[in-house]
This record gives sequence, structure tokens and C-alpha cells, in this order.
Amino acid sequence: MELIDIHSDNVHEHGFFCMRSKPKSTGYRKKLAWLTERFKEGLHLKMVVDEGQPRGFIEYMPSEYNWRGISGANYIVIHCLWIVGKGKGKGYGSSLLQACIAHAKALNKSGVAMVTSSETWLSDKAFFLKHGFASIDAAPPSFELIVNRFDDQPPPAFNHGWEKRAEAYAEGLTVIRADQCPYFEEAVNTFREAAAERGIPFTLVDIDHCQDAQHGPSPYGVFHVLLNGSLLTYHPMSKRELHKRLDVHLLQHAGN
Repeated sequence: MELIDIHSDNVHEHGFFCMRSKPKSTGYRKKLAWLTERFKEGLHLKMVVDEGQPRGFIEYMPSEYNWRGISGANYIVIHCLWIVGKGKGKGYGSSLLQACIAHAKALNKSGVAMVTSSETWLSDKAFFLKHGFASIDAAPPSFELIVNRFDDQPPPAFNHGWEKRAEAYAEGLTVIRADQCPYFEEAVNTFREAAAERGIPFTLVDIDHCQDAQHGPSPYGVFHVLLNGSLLTYHPMSKRELHKRLDVHLLQHAGN
């Protein structure tokens, strides 16, 4: 097993794990451009490789420049920790997380933080609690802010006020997205097509700065889907699943 640090000098050689089989796709190219800028702000990406094959990765950066719905100083914020299915249970995730924690301590940070969720697309907190993290805040529908503190300095905090910020997108289906994940590009097309099939107005808003991610309409920061001013989901989904979600949402808000 080997941990490889991905940076601007070798990202074209190793890729960044996600969608590595489609380097010419729009989503991949947008993520690559996003990474290139974030490396300048202190982003780190480590990939675990075993038997010549990438098995997973961790992406993290200084809290001052993080792309989640939190604010804080002198912390490291993990954006993603992902191990592919067959690689689970082999210690890859623990190795990546411990490398991140060791790096944070070497940088004299006050700790490491992460936004988790019991729903899909974000990591669940259970794994991290075994590695010294503790939950310090929660936000609907299923988000938690967890931290591993090294000292007594104040930890990061959720930027609450999600519902108020969501109200600014009061008409139709609105997708707010950053280029932090290469899968968002295809997801946007799915939401756009579903809106057209329903006759619902569709709006796409691009997030170009970490401050906009930190103060978005959900703690995820980089992807929000809103229907008539309220959060519908924070993650990509199939068109079939989306239509079911739209049916439930519209029924619940009928007459409001």
C-alpha cells in the first residue's frame, strides 16, 4: 500500500481518483481546473494505491478556505474521504485519515473537522468517531459537524440560516453547484431534464468562491437543489428518484 500526494505537478499523471476513466469529460476537466486553483490555497489530496490500483482518496484544506457550510480558523477541513467498494475493510480509510491528522498536527493546526451525513454522498460519522472525532453540531436534514480537537482553540461552526438563504430561490427548480465534484455536471443535466419534463422553470447557479460555499442553503456547501425556495436535496440522484422526490415535495407543500 502506498499513499501518493497529488499536487499541481503530478495531477495530470495520477488524476484525482474520481472519473479517472473519463479524463476528457466536462466534469473531469472542471474538477481539474478547480483543483488547480485550490492547490494554491493549501488544498491537499492523498490517494491510496495498492497492487498498482487506486483504492481511495482524501481531500482536505485549511478551514479558512473550506468549501462546506462552516467557518473557522486554524483547522483542517476534510471535504471527502472515499474508499471504493472492494477496498473497504482493508485499512485504507484509516491510513488516509491518520495521514491527514498527522499532517494537521505538523502544520500546528488546532484540529480536523468534517461535515458528515447519514444520507448518501457524504461520509457517515461512525467511522470518524473511532478515530477521536466528536459531534459538536447538527443541521437538517441529516448533517453533523464533527471535530478532532488538538487544543482548546474554538472549533469551526456551522453557518446556520439555511432556510432563510434558500428562500432567495423562490421560483422553480434551482441547482447551485461548484466544480468540487466531477459528477455534478451530469447531475445538473438530470435535474434540468426533469424540470423540463415537469414544466418547472430551471435555474443553474455556479459557486466560484469558498465564501459562497460556506454561506449556501445547506451545510454541504457545493451542491444544493431547491424547489420553490426550499431544499429538495443536496446530492445527485437518478431521474426516477428525482421524480419521486418531486412528487412528495409538491404534495407536502400544496396549499402553502
